[in-house]
Amino acid sequence: MNAILGSLGLLSLLLMLWQWAVARRFPLHRRVGESWLSPLPPPVTLLKPLKGHDDSTEACLRSWLAQDYRGRTQVLFGVASADDPVCAIVRKLLEESPGSDARLVVCGPLQGANAKVSKLAELEPLAKHDILVVSDADVCAPPDLLTNIVALLCEPLKDYGLVNCFYRLANPTTLAMQWEAVAINADFWSQVLQAQSLKPIDFALGAVMATRRQQLQEIGGFQALGDCLADDYQLGKRIARRGHRIAISPVVVECWSEPMGWTAVWKHQLRWARTIRVCQPAPYFFSLLSNATLWPLLWLLANPAKPVLAFALSCLGVRLWSALDLQHRLTQSRWHTAYWWLAPIKDLLQVIIWLLAFTGNRIEWRGQHLRLRRDGTLVKRGS
Repeated sequence: MNAILGSLGLLSLLLMLWQWAVARRFPLHRRVGESWLSPLPPPVTLLKPLKGHDDSTEACLRSWLAQDYRGRTQVLFGVASADDPVCAIVRKLLEESPGSDARLVVCGPLQGANAKVSKLAELEPLAKHDILVVSDADVCAPPDLLTNIVALLCEPLKDYGLVNCFYRLANPTTLAMQWEAVAINADFWSQVLQAQSLKPIDFALGAVMATRRQQLQEIGGFQALGDCLADDYQLGKRIARRGHRIAISPVVVECWSEPMGWTAVWKHQLRWARTIRVCQPAPYFFSLLSNATLWPLLWLLANPAKPVLAFALSCLGVRLWSALDLQHRLTQSRWHTAYWWLAPIKDLLQVIIWLLAFTGNRIEWRGQHLRLRRDGTLVKRGS
């Protein structure tokens, strides 16, 4: 047992170093050159499914109407009900931008278990242009985002079928959100790049996704994703299966969230874990091997010798340093340094979430209690 735990501790350290190395090589925040900016870019339709609002909603939506994009842009805001309070915000923004090609669309009855995709399915036929960009309501985009993702999508000889980008949790206002920020701002994006270093990625990240109408029609449109929980993952997966490549833009967007306590963050992390477990069961199962806090600690508990203690402390130091560095690279700020001690705590709590991901299929999403099927589709509890 001592040899096994020692081997797992060493493996977890090597996996962490590999993850850190590939993330440091990625050209994060790089922008396209002036050579691409001179021609008139192709027109774009932006699809924005909305539900409810918080203090950051107006600023997030305004960032999309203020894009510094030289091509024509159509923006379609979709809501399920005209009584949704977000409608007042959208109408205010439309009044402030009278020359923009933007409109508010009240969608019909729910067409599937995924309310967001149901709105997208209704917005899809209203799109005027062939390039479609889907963005979540809580995403705040830098002014040059459209320019950069469309440039990548249209890059000659690449045959990109979808372009997405990394996102950062922009306002971790509670301790629980600071804990989640380690998972998002340090670990998630670097783990995606680690996976990409093994093979081309065949899934998408949902904060922002750009694709063409042709690729969307090849997979049956948004309607085909109506019951999927991980609609972003499935969109990328199905486009990749058609032989198209998935690209990650170096531009990073911000995700703004209302303040959440430990219960809300825990539910969010558990839903995320169960979603990944269903989408990628084998990689998720073996993801525990990269926990460079767990395995050295277990080895130390089993064999409290000085060399083992030195190794465990070295792993802890590398983990803390890498987490701080990765968060700094993604956020381009230092506000997270006061919470440097959260990374190992996140790792140990993640073990519990990892276990719970295999013990149930119930999730809570946007106030709905749903059951997650083995194929990644949703059904209301009791159905």
